Amino acid sequence: MNKVIMQGNLTRDPECRDLEDNKVCKISIASNRERGGEKETCFIDAYCWRGLAGVVEQYLHKGSGVLVEGRIKFDTWVTKDTEEKRQKHVIVVEKLVMLDKKGSRDEG
Repeated sequence: MNKVIMQGNLTRDPECRDLEDNKVCKISIASNRERGGEKETCFIDAYCWRGLAGVVEQYLHKGSGVLVEGRIKFDTWVTKDTEEKRQKHVIVVEKLVMLDKKGSRDEG
């Protein structure tokens, strides 16, 4: 089973683009954890596709609180300039809940 649930805040505005018959939005999430008085922050990129990408593009921005559910994917690529192999884990989002931040509710 490959399932992840993560709550956090967007570290920047979503990066959205249209592909042939699809839309994709990349979001970066920071999730904080406190244990024994020590704080730890986890940063991870996530990808939203199709209709969900449209919702992300319209309503989310840097600082927005989200709860995402999806699967972990291992991405690999080669850089164009130095031809170095790079890799990272990302979340492919299947469900997303927009969370209100205390005191930052927009009117309208």
